[in-house]
Amino acid sequence: MKKIILLSVIGLLVSCSGVQHPDFEANVETAKTLLELQGTEADLQAQLDLVHEELQWQPAFHGSSQIGKEEFGEYLKGWHDVMEDVTYNAVNFLPGVSAETGLPDGSVRSYGVWSGVHTESGKSWELVSYHTWDFKDGLIVAGGDYFDAGGLLMSLQAE
Repeated sequence: MKKIILLSVIGLLVSCSGVQHPDFEANVETAKTLLELQGTEADLQAQLDLVHEELQWQPAFHGSSQIGKEEFGEYLKGWHDVMEDVTYNAVNFLPGVSAETGLPDGSVRSYGVWSGVHTESGKSWELVSYHTWDFKDGLIVAGGDYFDAGGLLMSLQAE
């Protein structure tokens, strides 16, 4: 009985210790790289090299369906084409968990603020956002952008 109690206590301590998934830090760096490249518009192909061929991405636009890798490239380029001087200021990078087990799975979540200038109107903007990234073989395989993309674009229209 003492062994069972001891094992239970040890199991409880280990489960509450906040053990991180071994890939989490590397995955955070991948997410940061993707965000930095999006802001600088430096290299669209470098962004696409960070995503898995099986990518399923949820765009920020109301009513949009998940898209694959090719459409994701078009989505990123669309933002490149209409915005300048874009930066993402992360509030945090948080570990995600598996929906099935509730355990850390190496996925990354981030709250932050995008800012930049609308190319056509010259208007500056800021936008609070939430992003998710799931990984497979070290590459982003799923995720999404969660912010009011339509509201942002409407606010930037020329008066």
